[in-house]
Amino acid sequence: MQYTFLGRTGLRISRISLGTMNFGELINQADSFSVMDEAIQHGINFFDTADVYGGPQSPDMKKGFGLSEEIIGHWLQKSGHRNDIVLATKVYQPMNTGPNDKYLSAYHIKRACEASLRRLKTDHIDLYQMHHIDRATPWEEIWQAMTQLINEGKITYVGSSNFAGWQIATAQCAAKERHLLGLVSEQSLYNLTQRSIELEVIPALRYYGIGLIPWSPLASGLLGGVLRQTTAGRRSTPALQQQIQRLRPQLQAWEKLCDDLGKKPSDVALAWLLHQPAVSTVLSGARTAEQIRQNTHALDITLSTETLHAIDAIWPGTGGEAPEAYAW
Repeated sequence: MQYTFLGRTGLRISRISLGTMNFGELINQADSFSVMDEAIQHGINFFDTADVYGGPQSPDMKKGFGLSEEIIGHWLQKSGHRNDIVLATKVYQPMNTGPNDKYLSAYHIKRACEASLRRLKTDHIDLYQMHHIDRATPWEEIWQAMTQLINEGKITYVGSSNFAGWQIATAQCAAKERHLLGLVSEQSLYNLTQRSIELEVIPALRYYGIGLIPWSPLASGLLGGVLRQTTAGRRSTPALQQQIQRLRPQLQAWEKLCDDLGKKPSDVALAWLLHQPAVSTVLSGARTAEQIRQNTHALDITLSTETLHAIDAIWPGTGGEAPEAYAW
């Protein structure tokens, strides 16, 4: 396994990390345990979850809420690996139907963190991430709540997820006023089919020394060789089939390029992300131990400048950073 720093911190994390959104919803506890065991064996030390993972992310369909955290907690208790991993979870999503059971008020942050700690069966969370921006709550209140949790030893670092570039800048300015470290990571949608964060989010992350953690690195399976496996599971859904038809020429070119490289499309897609300077670690949402093993192969792939240009020709980016991407 290869390790790198999470943003500008001194914290070292594995370049391939484990995303656990599927735990409790798509895979049961026994299979989740196998995935985590395999991750540890391959040197993966960054485990990412969220309080809402484990079922449909809707307060009206809350069966399964917190189940991913509970499964991880049971595994930590059984395996004794708590001190071997960097444990990350998130706060923001509605956890019940009450008016204060969601978002980023100090009231909710405190209670959500304590609930996550109970489910995870641990006394601290290494990286506590805001799952989305809360436009109604002032940053003074958010940072006050996070500082209290840090002072109490319940969390160590704070991260964001799904923030815009200007929101990251605003958060950091507010943190600086309080003499805080501020955000250390941002989890964003980023893959070859979705590159819009190259305009403003990535430049902001680079400026502030914040590590990028891409989610959906395989674009829900589109980049994993989907043209060869379109008849079963998630790939058979009407929505994904519609995307496949829309992107078919690009997918054909993509899979041919990967064939020419002698590599699996999923491995090349992950390797491309690992070649992006802002990326600290890439999440593997593995549902089996075998998928964990397969994902680590991306670490052994070096993409030449010629290959990177060929990939850009298939999956064009934004044309650069803002404002040069769209203005003189």
